[in-house]
Amino acid sequence: MVKQEKMRKRKNKIISNSPSDKAFDIVNIFIMVVLLFIFVWPLWFVIISSFSNPFDVWKGNVLLWPSGFTLKGYTEMFRYEPIWIGYRNNIFYTVVGTLINMVMTVLCAYPLSRKDWLPRKFWLKYCLITMYISGGLIPTYLVIRNLHMTNTIWAIMIPGALSFYNALIVRSYFSNSIPNDLQEAAELDGANPMQYLVRVVLPLSKPVLAVVCLYYAVGHWNDYYTALIYISDRRLIPLQTALREVLISSASIANLLHNADSNTAMQMQQRMELAQSLKYTSIIAGIIPMMIVYPFVQKYFVKGVMVGAIKG
Repeated sequence: MVKQEKMRKRKNKIISNSPSDKAFDIVNIFIMVVLLFIFVWPLWFVIISSFSNPFDVWKGNVLLWPSGFTLKGYTEMFRYEPIWIGYRNNIFYTVVGTLINMVMTVLCAYPLSRKDWLPRKFWLKYCLITMYISGGLIPTYLVIRNLHMTNTIWAIMIPGALSFYNALIVRSYFSNSIPNDLQEAAELDGANPMQYLVRVVLPLSKPVLAVVCLYYAVGHWNDYYTALIYISDRRLIPLQTALREVLISSASIANLLHNADSNTAMQMQQRMELAQSLKYTSIIAGIIPMMIVYPFVQKYFVKGVMVGAIKG
């Protein structure tokens, strides 16, 4: 028996070290390295450009390492008020909006996961229609305007309060990962459906809830289009809208910098260079929060998404 086991291990070792396996490993590693470079280099370029002399960036001297190290872009970012107004608003929209999204998603997914709820199939098909057919931009805008939500914080959070795609993921997780025996046991102990949801289902659904929560949070954090449509009050614009203005209006941004009262050609060039640096530093400011949050929920992704999306 021992001899057979040794022979099997030796055979597997020979197979794993075959030339075809080595060639596959080399090609696979090469492809992964190329893909890593393709995906990581743009982010790395933005980071090193934010620390580089804008003139060197224009000349193409910045490829892998900073050139002409400077912190003027970050200094100017701290003085540019719209970015900090956008930061404050974005944090509020992301936290409150995600909380509203999660409540609506759970309240939608839980009834659809209950096999003892008779209208379940009808409402499931009815809600699926919203994934393929929408009211369109103009009717939606008219509804928001008639509800007097334009130029309010609710215009950012209420129209997208529920994503039925995310509700389907949560519903599938509830249906396939929560044993029915728990429901029967909870009912025997006198728990009503809401108590069963809060005390049993939600604590056991942390992986999928964490993933869906991150989906919603990233959506709120990166959203600029909603504010372009419904918000004209500068005090309510989110961060991404402020960053969009920085990225597409460097000339006008240059006139808003702290030394905009100077008119000489040299000083105008310096303002333009600072505006260029502000582009890269503002991008860094926009992506850092999500990069900090992601590692804390990364471990839930495979368990939450795969179980919730594949089963059922």
